[in-house]
Amino acid sequence: MTQTPTAHTPAQGQARAQFTVPAQHPMVTVLGSGDSLLRVIERAFPAADIHVRGNEISAVGDPVDVALISRVFDEMMLVLRTGQPMTEDAVERSIAMLKASDNGTSDGPETPAQVLTQNILSSRGRTIRPKTLNQKRYVDAIDKHTVVFGIGPAGTGKTYLAMAKAVQALQSKQVNRIILTRPAVEAGERLGFLPGTLYEKIDPYLRPLYDALHDMLDPDSIPKLMASGTIEVAPLAYMRGRTLNDAFIILDEAQNTSPEQMKMFLTRLGFDSKIVITGDVTQVDLPNGQKSGLRQVQEILEGVEDVHLSRLSSHDVVRHKLVGRIVDAYEKYDSKNGTENGSPKGGRGRTGAKGTQGK
Repeated sequence: MTQTPTAHTPAQGQARAQFTVPAQHPMVTVLGSGDSLLRVIERAFPAADIHVRGNEISAVGDPVDVALISRVFDEMMLVLRTGQPMTEDAVERSIAMLKASDNGTSDGPETPAQVLTQNILSSRGRTIRPKTLNQKRYVDAIDKHTVVFGIGPAGTGKTYLAMAKAVQALQSKQVNRIILTRPAVEAGERLGFLPGTLYEKIDPYLRPLYDALHDMLDPDSIPKLMASGTIEVAPLAYMRGRTLNDAFIILDEAQNTSPEQMKMFLTRLGFDSKIVITGDVTQVDLPNGQKSGLRQVQEILEGVEDVHLSRLSSHDVVRHKLVGRIVDAYEKYDSKNGTENGSPKGGRGRTGAKGTQGK
């Protein structure tokens, strides 16, 4: 942050904008602790001069940059007025959305404030919201369509947001139950050697679904809901032969379904139900080069009414920033070497007789 006693005068060809922070909003909410939010904006627009004096913020520089900086502060204020704090990550994503909109690479009218203030579910003192434009469109698609595919790399919130929408639908009585399922492709080779019943062997594989439930519901209520059948967590094989009515059904890790399993699952759809299918086609664990049902179904169902394909990318990763860079690095490597996830296309993707495929 640069503080000056007088306004900064723009040179020829430059523009100047001034932004006044309303008195009811402390400057720390706009600038961040230790000016952390301001530094994010300064890094994004290194050629611009941003000055702060009291509750006045001015920017001088290239007209395009100045206009974007002004819009960033406008969007920040819209978010702050809802009572939601701004974070460095939220500011970075807001800038990225505004730049995409400005250069024409964004294909929609949504603003950063619309994305960042859309509440899905509030539970135990925290609110679950989309953090990127594609996440918002994914959530909106779940509201509008009966069958939605969330396809993207690790960390893009595919399953977590679907779980939040499922809990929201249950709490608002749109559905009577939630059914969560995964293909247990590793059960035969790895989990099969573990002691215990089939449920005890499958339980570790389904653990991520339980973890998400614990984030969204009172942990004490989950055993009761599962005992009553209101929430069911089961391997995909247990879906065969069933018709699922009045349910919100999530198929996770769908890249590990065979084409036959995918068809079987989709035809379980009953009345007043909704299906969300999530997966990452770059992390297929099927043996012997078996075709992924998630890859095939995109070709089959593209354009079918009331079916929506939401595609997320490394830009939608909401884990550690390094995860997005790792995803990009793998995509670059695969593009250069003609591989998939570092392995020959169509190959097993495994090493040795009983080797493992990295995720």
